[in-house]
Amino acid sequence: MTRQTETFELSPDDLSRLPIFPLPNATLFPRATLALHVFEPRYRELVRDVLAGRQLVAVPRLKPGFESEYEGAPPVYELCGAGRIVEHTERSDGRYDIVLQGVERVRISHEHAHEKLYRVVRAERVPDVTPDPLWVTAWQTRLLTLFRELGPHLPPQARELGKLVSHTADAAAATNQLAAAIVADPDARQALLEERDPGERLRRLVTQLEDLFCAVAPERGIHLPN
Repeated sequence: MTRQTETFELSPDDLSRLPIFPLPNATLFPRATLALHVFEPRYRELVRDVLAGRQLVAVPRLKPGFESEYEGAPPVYELCGAGRIVEHTERSDGRYDIVLQGVERVRISHEHAHEKLYRVVRAERVPDVTPDPLWVTAWQTRLLTLFRELGPHLPPQARELGKLVSHTADAAAATNQLAAAIVADPDARQALLEERDPGERLRRLVTQLEDLFCAVAPERGIHLPN
């Protein structure tokens, strides 16, 4: 296993020619990780090429109805996560196991003519907007209250991220990582990825948690806080 850990930013050159790895239901959030098993020839070529450079790749979600065009270039959601390969293992048969670390949100603005088996695009950054600090504080408080009550019933990774919420002033980082760990529905994940206001992402995460446990709270003896 090879690991890269240094921090960096996407350069204009990175954004001008960014390889993409479209997937049906995967979402790469900034600062979150995404593990992938790479077996298709075109994506094995992609991994080989990006490992020889800056290790950057974007992961757009395929739009519904992609199945009939999957071998070609089916439509993808323009807003997606760009990240870097921070771990990789090459198997003896040429397949790869990789871990991507999300760097930032980008919007695909143009797809280049095919020169490789995989697709390459031009993209632009989609930064977060500055949230209302009172709004963020209110929803952080609500989320922490939920975590205290529901923590024992959450996956271990989500419990650890609950500590992140209580110790960070960076709401964007917390919401991105929590969304990756907690939200399973692909449409909800895409909507959270596209939401640029960290305060609104916090509100949506609280709603997701409340909805998730409302059905099971009575039978598990969980008291949802008011």
